[in-house]
Amino acid sequence: MSGFAPRVKAVLGPTNTGKTHLAIERLLGHASGIIGFPLRLLARENYDRMVSIKGARHVALITGEEKIVPPDARWFSCTVEAMPLDRAVEFIAVDEIQLCADADRGHVFTDRLLHARGMVETMFLGAETIRKLLKRLVPEAEVETRPRLSQLSFAGHTKLSRLPPRSAIVAFSAAEVYAIAEAVRSRRGGCAVVMGRLSPRTRNAQVALYQDKEVDFLVATDAIGMGLNMDVDHVAFAGLSKFDGHRPRPLAAAEIAQIAGRAGRGMRDGTFGTTGRCRPLTEELVTAVETHAFEPLEQLAWRNANLDFTSIDALLASLLASPERQGLTRGHDASDLLTLVSLSGDAATRDRTRTPRAVRLLWDACQIPDFRKLATDAHTKLCARVFQHLLDDGSLPEDWVAAQIAVLGRTDGDIDTLMQRLADVRIWAYIAARPDWVRNALVWQNRAREAEDLLSDALHEKLMARFVDRRAAKITRSLDAGEPAGLISAVTSSGEVVVEGHPVGRIDGFRFEPDATIGGADKRLVLRAARRALGGEMPRRVARVEAAPDADLALQPDGVITWRTAPIARLRQGSALLAPAIEIIDSEFLDGAQRETLRARLARYVETVIAHELMPLFAAARAADSTPELRGVVHRLAEQAGILPATPIDAALRPALRRIGVRAGHFALYLPALLKPRPAALRATLWAAWRKRWLPPLPAPGRISIAAPDWPAGLATYLGWLDCGPLAIRLDIAERIAAELRHAARRRPAPLPHGLASRLGIAPADLAPVLQALGLRLIPPEILDDASFGPPQPARIAITALRRPATASHAEPARPPNPDHPFAVLAAFRREAS
Repeated sequence: MSGFAPRVKAVLGPTNTGKTHLAIERLLGHASGIIGFPLRLLARENYDRMVSIKGARHVALITGEEKIVPPDARWFSCTVEAMPLDRAVEFIAVDEIQLCADADRGHVFTDRLLHARGMVETMFLGAETIRKLLKRLVPEAEVETRPRLSQLSFAGHTKLSRLPPRSAIVAFSAAEVYAIAEAVRSRRGGCAVVMGRLSPRTRNAQVALYQDKEVDFLVATDAIGMGLNMDVDHVAFAGLSKFDGHRPRPLAAAEIAQIAGRAGRGMRDGTFGTTGRCRPLTEELVTAVETHAFEPLEQLAWRNANLDFTSIDALLASLLASPERQGLTRGHDASDLLTLVSLSGDAATRDRTRTPRAVRLLWDACQIPDFRKLATDAHTKLCARVFQHLLDDGSLPEDWVAAQIAVLGRTDGDIDTLMQRLADVRIWAYIAARPDWVRNALVWQNRAREAEDLLSDALHEKLMARFVDRRAAKITRSLDAGEPAGLISAVTSSGEVVVEGHPVGRIDGFRFEPDATIGGADKRLVLRAARRALGGEMPRRVARVEAAPDADLALQPDGVITWRTAPIARLRQGSALLAPAIEIIDSEFLDGAQRETLRARLARYVETVIAHELMPLFAAARAADSTPELRGVVHRLAEQAGILPATPIDAALRPALRRIGVRAGHFALYLPALLKPRPAALRATLWAAWRKRWLPPLPAPGRISIAAPDWPAGLATYLGWLDCGPLAIRLDIAERIAAELRHAARRRPAPLPHGLASRLGIAPADLAPVLQALGLRLIPPEILDDASFGPPQPARIAITALRRPATASHAEPARPPNPDHPFAVLAAFRREAS
């Protein structure tokens, strides 16, 4: 091997050139190797890829938070920061090497560029912009430029609602991502969400949602610009500036190209453009992105790697040293340096760092990543506590580590809360991955991984619930493919209307009720597809109603007619009280002939119900046909559907009326059978339809007295309730008790019968006004005349002028029979019923 010079090669070019694929091939072609990626999720993705080729026992994963290092590991997938450069391997590669210019992390990439070497081959992958500085700093490197495999072209500005399927929408803050994702959900059915703060597990689940075409849109931050390979056809920028951790700044042309280049994959071309309120791209910028021509990098970030641990001040001085080579510059002060600066001002910390070992321990603790970025001193305090435990005890207390990890495993909270917990658990995963810090490190690594997996799954579900409507997404994809005629729609046996297998509403009788969650620009087309299915369903439903047995129909108290509990029609004023009209409930799916078919069927049903429930009335009418002197009386009775108030009747007719079921009482002429609950409820429904009135709640069945109701004029008497001052008494009860009392007091005041208030269903205090309304007077015992009545007596009742309600205020005035009167319809009903 003497005289052999390890090969150093740089493979440069835009996105979609196959650079990473080449590096993995070269890595696995050597006996051992390490490849460093800019993101943990990329390290994990390529680890899985390498395992599928070489097997888990030979492949390792090393990131800040994860360490999977089998004893026989030969190939390593790592984050750039975690590359184990003390391990001798044949091949080393670093991806996205142009990140050497990043002011925050660039010093790590620059260190790898300058010092990381494989024994046989070293490969740097990145953008063409680093070529000049790379050749200057690594003159021995061979540089190969790879062209993009497909074309990338500018598509201009597109409204959010008009973006083509398989689009990625890029925003630069969590608030913007959420707002855009919610807009996409409402207009296009949903989207996957990718942000740098997501764990690899959540990110993979979201990407799978997109890759499996459950959604056609991806809303992301610039995290997608780093090696995420997805089937994106179009990248739409919702903004062109970002907050880089220090200040808002516009994106550089090369950054725009890095993100836009995710459109197109393999040999498939891609497009990019803007959307929403994003300012237009200049012609020069568009040309630069399309031709991949950018200004070369002029400086790379650098930080001294030869650190002096003799004291805190010496360490700080070495970290703050300036580079001596042209093209290198100090970048931003990283969080580890800022934490060290903060702790260096603490007297207790300074007092404890008097040895190089203590200074080195302090620096190790300061390098715990600040994933939370809370802008408080919480991270500094954590690093200080870790340092103290390591210095005093040699390791971290297990009960403290256990408690910290346990509390982070909770899955309650919103999206931001879960992401904050993920950041916390990543810190503890980093700590647990240090076997020199934690006893039983493998146990705590597994605990941290379990907590992260729980949080990741919960976060994925929260993102799904907030930003994905699977039904709308599937329908939208079908709509994007063409007209809604291409959508498969149907009506289930339960009345659910489905389009492309997803419910979009219900059919209730003959009315379609769309799902309230359907919205956005595609609502009209979705409902059109649903209506196409309903157009075929409605004739079948009309036929089923026409052939339905009466048991499938019901007349509700409010006059609505239902079919299998679904409202389909209602009663309206017809030619007579007992002949209501049938109005079919409005439906856009019924034509005139179908409405008439339904109306005829429901008219037959209503006639049957009236004939059955009011059978005593029809029986009385038939019996009166053979007795001319009864015919007029029964005709007038039929006009009021069975109750005729304040009607003087010839005493000679009373026995004949009683024989046909009609009672001629002091207060009304009526059929007692029609006061039962079912006939009474039907008569109330018919009254409301005839009078075009709303029907108030009726008394519960079985009640014989009620508080005087606030009903429309005439309704109480029509329903068989007698006005008795503060109360109303059911007519048949009032007639029977009034007759008994009148008979008892026909010659002189009679004692008050025992339990009279109970028989009337009233309180004793209400007896006096009720009896007065019945034509009787209650005489208290203290005013009875001893000369007339003898010794003191109990309360008595005496007859007053028996009251008959005035017809003008409580009922329709009596009218002479005529052929067009409602009773003529009653006769027709009677003939059909017979």
